[in-house]
Amino acid sequence: MVWTQTSVSVKTAAATPNRWDLVALPLVVGLLALAAVGGHQMAAPLASLDAPAVSLDPWNLPDYALRSTLRMLAAMAASLLFTFTYATLAAKSRRAGMVLIPMLDVLQSVPVLGYISFTVVFFLSLFPGSVLGAECAAIFAIFTSQAWNMTFSVYQSLRSVPRDLDEAATSFLFSGWQRFWRLEAPFAMPGLVWNMMMSMSGGWFFVVASEAITVGDRTVTLPGIGSYLAEAITQKDLGAVGWAVLAMLAVILLYDQFLFRPLVAWADKFRVEQTGAQEAPESWVLRLFQRTRVCRSLLAPVEALLGRVAWLRLSPLFSLAAALPPTLRRRIAGPPSPALERTLDRVWYAVVAVAALALGWTLVRFIAGGAGWSDVGTVLLLGAATLLRVMVLIAIASLVWVPLGVLIGLRPRLAEMVQPLAQFLAAFPANLLFPVAVVTILRFDLNPDVWLSPLMILGTQWYILFNVVAGTAAFPSDLKEAASSFRIRGWQWWRDVMLPGVFPYYLTGAVTAAGGSWNASIVAEAVRWGDAEVTAHGLGSYIAQATAAGDYPRIVLGIAVMSLFVTLLNRLLWRPLYGYAERRLRLA
Repeated sequence: MVWTQTSVSVKTAAATPNRWDLVALPLVVGLLALAAVGGHQMAAPLASLDAPAVSLDPWNLPDYALRSTLRMLAAMAASLLFTFTYATLAAKSRRAGMVLIPMLDVLQSVPVLGYISFTVVFFLSLFPGSVLGAECAAIFAIFTSQAWNMTFSVYQSLRSVPRDLDEAATSFLFSGWQRFWRLEAPFAMPGLVWNMMMSMSGGWFFVVASEAITVGDRTVTLPGIGSYLAEAITQKDLGAVGWAVLAMLAVILLYDQFLFRPLVAWADKFRVEQTGAQEAPESWVLRLFQRTRVCRSLLAPVEALLGRVAWLRLSPLFSLAAALPPTLRRRIAGPPSPALERTLDRVWYAVVAVAALALGWTLVRFIAGGAGWSDVGTVLLLGAATLLRVMVLIAIASLVWVPLGVLIGLRPRLAEMVQPLAQFLAAFPANLLFPVAVVTILRFDLNPDVWLSPLMILGTQWYILFNVVAGTAAFPSDLKEAASSFRIRGWQWWRDVMLPGVFPYYLTGAVTAAGGSWNASIVAEAVRWGDAEVTAHGLGSYIAQATAAGDYPRIVLGIAVMSLFVTLLNRLLWRPLYGYAERRLRLA
């Protein structure tokens, strides 16, 4: 099995510009200029926001779109750094994974607004008197909406690397650094790219909340599409809402063409298969830069440097061990004895248990200051109601999007057409449908417990679609050809070929969709339009009402119970399914 990689010759450094450079160079210079303008605005004095920061004049939307896009791209860069660090540590270390994966379950269940309330003061004090502090707080809030599903995707990929490739890396004596960059990171790349798309789209939902920072009695409003949309909703200006949605669509189309479509076409070369794909994704931007001379010559030294870094052994542990006595060196180099392993496990379990008990006791004392046992019983019942909604919605979304995701993933040309549409639908702010939901429920006297539920998964169902498309696109062509040769069709094809192939990717989508649905329940179970309000019974509405009342003990109680439900669901359902996929459904 070979990954085909395109190399750029350093000899092109002396090449002269061609006609493709005449198109590519202005594009690069223009994008760099836009980034410089947006970055300069982010470093302005904080006093510049004292005036009305947002105007509903549509001519301001290009500037607002630039600011919001730069925040999302900065959050994406931070998410990538977090993803590779956190997921690799969790996948490579059994003891670290015991703590990091449950922590990730909790982190994705904590409401994004909760992160803002605890971090905004820190960032503003980090850059006093500068807009940069508020920008960092907004970027961090968007980061918390992007990072978790990307981390789950890379973690799942690292745990399911084909055994033959793993054995080949071992036989070539790859160090851990070389194995990661030459085998594991490329193997995880197709799924990661599709989750990056989902993260960018999902981040739009939280841009509205992250661009209005409240500190005490002061609200800092950052110019952007999110704050423009929030102002339009506040003023009930439907025309401005329409302009904001059009601007969002234009931005999504632009970064789809210039960022994600080239990434999808580039990541296709990392598919694990013995035969070439009959139909591969394409990108006019990628083809354009592959045909340039000057751009390729400028990138050649960077590519050569990255290649050298990827081949470094980076084994400082062995160099330190070389200075030790031979007997001690052999003892360190060899595998630890079973008795030592058991002792280390017991110590680790004790440390984790003590930390968990200390944290739990701190939470209990804080909650007991404003809530009683009756509140705990009520919150548990409300959590069970929200859990039922989440599981029913995930089941319905799976029945709809798994077949459609396979259909799209098998046809790269169809995926190219659907890709921007799916990103726009995933980015469409669910709060724009709140007026429709409120008016419909009140007009026809519907049950809010039932008819508010779809709002919970409106923005999170796309995690399932994007991951299934990624799994189908990464499915080896030789296995599909073998199934065709043996005339495996119909339900047998789904049961024995495709569903097992995409199941690990589907799990990543389902886990993140479920976690996102818990988060979205806070705004979906209690919706308002004007003076009318509709509330469903559930944990999300409980947290929303406690937040509106400023009742911090009940807010913490609600978030703690939500984290408990998410963690138990992952421990009892999703983790066993992950283990089954690793044992039975990984490529041998």
